[in-house]
Amino acid sequence: MALELRPNCEFCDKDLPPASLEARICSFECTFCAECVDERLHNVCPNCGGGFVARPIRPATEWRPGVSVAQRPASTRRVRLSRSHQDIAALVARVRHVPPEER
Repeated sequence: MALELRPNCEFCDKDLPPASLEARICSFECTFCAECVDERLHNVCPNCGGGFVARPIRPATEWRPGVSVAQRPASTRRVRLSRSHQDIAALVARVRHVPPEER
């Protein structure tokens, strides 16, 4: 099973193509841009409360048969926040100082 490689930041809707170095994901693959993670979310996923890591880049070159972005394309389904900015701010305020390994 491969990551979806969602095409956008769920917070600001910035495009995050498959090779983007700005894409961040949580363990549920919620996807946000680095700017939103650092400046708005403070490394707190607004959906689960976990932290973020850089999203891996799927190879463009098919180094192994059937394993490349051409063979397993990124998702085109855009995902948006399901919670209000006020609700997100409250969660971030509660969780941001808790180390990710203790959440």
